[in-house]
Amino acid sequence: MTLAGNKAAAWYHQPVLWLGVAVFAASLIGCAVLIVAGARYADPPLPDTGKTVLKVPVAHPSTPEQGQ
Repeated sequence: MTLAGNKAAAWYHQPVLWLGVAVFAASLIGCAVLIVAGARYADPPLPDTGKTVLKVPVAHPSTPEQGQ
């Protein structure tokens, strides 16, 4: 019997293939959820710190928000 004639060896009878399809579909759905969540909850703008060197602020912001 050839591989083409063997119904047990058909691609849709392979559980590893279905597992791979499920993992791939879950990863695509997860990417879409992260994109939607990122678009829905935008980051607040950073305060203007004044002088910068290579886009890094030279001094700390005037209002400390840590430790509260």
